[in-house]
Amino acid sequence: MSVPHPAAIPCGFTQAALRVVNRIVDVRPAEVSALAWSWLYIFSVLSAYYVLRPIRDQMGVAGGVDNLPWLFTGTLAGMLLLNVPYGFLIRSFPRTIFIPIAYRFFSANILIFALALHVASPDQAIWVGRVFFIWTSIFNLFVVSIFWALIVDLFSSEQGKRLFGFIAAGATLGSIAGSAVTATTARHLAAGYLLVGAALLLEVAVFCVRRLSRLSGALSKHPRGDDGDRAIGGSGLAGFRDALASPYLLNVSLFLLFFAVTSTFLYFQQATIVSRTFHDRASQTAFFATIDLAVNLLTFVAQIVLTGPLLRRLGVGATLAILPAFSIVSFAAVAAWPAVASVVVAQVLRRSGNFAIARPTREILFTVVSREDRYKTKSFIDTVVYRLGDQVGAWSFASLGYFGLGLTAVSAVASLASVLWLLNSLWLGKKEEELGRATAERLSPPAAGGTAER
Repeated sequence: MSVPHPAAIPCGFTQAALRVVNRIVDVRPAEVSALAWSWLYIFSVLSAYYVLRPIRDQMGVAGGVDNLPWLFTGTLAGMLLLNVPYGFLIRSFPRTIFIPIAYRFFSANILIFALALHVASPDQAIWVGRVFFIWTSIFNLFVVSIFWALIVDLFSSEQGKRLFGFIAAGATLGSIAGSAVTATTARHLAAGYLLVGAALLLEVAVFCVRRLSRLSGALSKHPRGDDGDRAIGGSGLAGFRDALASPYLLNVSLFLLFFAVTSTFLYFQQATIVSRTFHDRASQTAFFATIDLAVNLLTFVAQIVLTGPLLRRLGVGATLAILPAFSIVSFAAVAAWPAVASVVVAQVLRRSGNFAIARPTREILFTVVSREDRYKTKSFIDTVVYRLGDQVGAWSFASLGYFGLGLTAVSAVASLASVLWLLNSLWLGKKEEELGRATAERLSPPAAGGTAER
């Protein structure tokens, strides 16, 4: 653990704050500012999304639970379409330009939806809600993927193992704030006003992107830190190509595919239960927001207490395997006891396990790939592959229901898939260590006699 000399601290408050942070996370002096701006950045992005998420979920239920598979199909189609112009932005502009463009595009969309909901009739609002469901399901993956792409571009694998769990805690605080706002105001404030607030939060994120890009020099020991002012170039289809051509990235894709399929099973089970239990929109929205709040409170505690120590003691592979292990147990419990309480508990535990442990650990996997893959392939995996998993999960759930199979059968299938997911996690951890060692050897200074140290 490294604490800067008191003379380097500009004021007593900053010194005290840094001492508190160092009790939680092993942060070095040159990383403090970048860590703080990363926190504000992801706090703003997740606050915006969690203001929108309960509204999206309520609109999905209002549009009919039976129509959810079609909404997931529309989401996948939207992901594929949006990846084309996004790939062009990445290829043509540096991150200080293409990231603000992407966020302001989404902000403009949010304001359009706010206006549409304000003027729509009740029948029209159903269709606006369906489009909003698809759009929000695209939005949340893109804005978060962009954040982590920038973070893995700034920090190394070693830094990620120390800092990513703590950074993810900023995401959780944002999620808590957004969930709390919607949960407490949904019955008293029109959805359009909440949407305007979400758009303003994205503008805060744009400001943070600029600050982080300026701070890349403070992380100059990391050899990638000076690349941010140039366009990445390359092919616009590199993300799709490399996700299939590289065994490592293909297995990263499989990890996310397993997670998305099993999450969709649980989401549909939850949606079915909510549609039968709550009969007015405000109550449904408040219920979804309350579940989000519970998930995020549990996640925050785990991120502060568990994530960093787990990564340091278990390594990437074993830490990644925790979520599949949770899933095996959770789905087995639902299969044995297919009741409302077991589904809700499984949802809360899985989602918190993902946000607290699996997500920051998965981002470390991208610190050992090329810069082009960190932006292009990562975006493709985080968006298209994820929504492809949603699609597989949605139609698999519908097919099982068509054949008269209920919660028990769905949970049994998901539990078996989670066993394969666990094996995939362990393989990824081993490969990440190999690639990390190879990168360190390639970048190590030459030894005496002009040869590189091995």
